[in-house]
Amino acid sequence: MDKFVNLIKLSVGSESVDTLMEWQDSRKPIYEDGLPRHVTRMWPKREAEILNGGSIYWVIKGVVQCRQKILRLDEVRGEDGIRRCAIVLDPEVHRTQNALKRPFQGWRYLKPEDTPADLPKGRAEDDSLPDDLNRALADIGVL
Repeated sequence: MDKFVNLIKLSVGSESVDTLMEWQDSRKPIYEDGLPRHVTRMWPKREAEILNGGSIYWVIKGVVQCRQKILRLDEVRGEDGIRRCAIVLDPEVHRTQNALKRPFQGWRYLKPEDTPADLPKGRAEDDSLPDDLNRALADIGVL
């Protein structure tokens, strides 16, 4: 199998890529391996394709802004005994070209051909634009 698929997810509560990273860093002590996770109720049916090179693309304030490689899917059970999926992520965050995304619930599959490109390493450290300007530029296709 040489195909892979990505996931896309809203990063609810994140104000920026930096706040997403800070939140993930704050949760490191919870897990033995210290790797960031996103726990979700639904287990992806396309697990093999995800684990064949997929990433999770984060939508922050209505704009896809970054991604993280998905390392594995772990089964976890909450205090309520319900089986959930922990999407275990590479701690390295890759900033991407901005792409507008309307709100949606849960996660969705994202085909490789529909994903925004990674920013060149030098541009990843550029100062962020204000949210309204960022959204406006992405809306007209400049970013």
